[in-house]
Amino acid sequence: MVAHLSEILSNSEKLLDFVINAGYGVKGLSDMGIQELPKQYIQPVEERITASTVLTDDSIPMIDATNWDDPKVADQICKAAQKWGVFQVINHGIPIEVLDNIKETNHRFFNLPAEEKKKYRKENSVSSNVRYGTSFTPEAEKTLGWRDYLSLIHVSDDEAASSWPTSCRDEALDYLKRCDTVIRKILKLLMGGLNIVKEIDEEKEELLMDSKKINFIYYPKCPNPELSVGVERHSDISTITLLLQDDVGGLYVKKLDKNIWVHIPPINGALIINIGDALQIMSNDKYKSVEHCVIANGSKNRVSVAIFLHPKPTSIIGPLQQVLENGEKPIYKNFFYSDYTNIFFNKGHDGKDTLIEFAKI
Repeated sequence: MVAHLSEILSNSEKLLDFVINAGYGVKGLSDMGIQELPKQYIQPVEERITASTVLTDDSIPMIDATNWDDPKVADQICKAAQKWGVFQVINHGIPIEVLDNIKETNHRFFNLPAEEKKKYRKENSVSSNVRYGTSFTPEAEKTLGWRDYLSLIHVSDDEAASSWPTSCRDEALDYLKRCDTVIRKILKLLMGGLNIVKEIDEEKEELLMDSKKINFIYYPKCPNPELSVGVERHSDISTITLLLQDDVGGLYVKKLDKNIWVHIPPINGALIINIGDALQIMSNDKYKSVEHCVIANGSKNRVSVAIFLHPKPTSIIGPLQQVLENGEKPIYKNFFYSDYTNIFFNKGHDGKDTLIEFAKI
């Protein structure tokens, strides 16, 4: 085993074949007990989070949603979307045991043998809506992130039944259904902050949440965490993202008015909501998508579960008409959402460059 490990680590081609093609992921490297981070995962100094770049005397908003109809809840959510682009929600109505179960489900999938997980790689999966992978876009990245993931796009329950891994299918579908009420309430309140006060009808649903994707993400313990990251800095391209993290910690967001990072502490039962690029564009910059990253951990494995809400691929997105009614000038052009996603998923993470370079007028 030691000789085999040494051979893998000394040959870049064999390393990537082991991690990517053979389906072991970075979890496979971690499980083999490597003592030194492979060079492919060593981040440039400027991309690492250090004590000098972290703000410790501020924290993101924590919103108690015991009463969703309380005007204070709407006000807090909309202000958080403007000032931070991210907030945590407690007392949202999803039982703790449901949240604990989906985290356990995450561990169960990634503890499967590599041969089983390999079936869901892009080249092997029976559906383009099911993908197991590592890092973000390995073929386009200069340095790789220390994480593995399983991505499941929900088209229908029947499609999921025929293509999603049996080890997590039922739990993932149940979790999506449980979160749907929370998602709709948050989107309705955010639309209210843009003077769009109607219920989310079919047209708005296509624009705000036509596509739902659930990602199971696994960050194995890392031999040199100070040299690596779990996922590089980026903003999501969604309208909103709903994230559940475990108790390990490591998620950082960039404060909008400062070039500095703030840690999002794990809070039992809390859900993290962050604004994505699509909603920043629709709101004409009233709401801000948040740049975020995950640091690596040297002593514990970490998991998170994300639900991404996307516009319909054929939707034309741009500043909403209601936002521009008072003569406000559009900051962004109108374009097919699929054009935006194609750019985003064909390059490495680069902060908010896609938003700035592609979408702005």
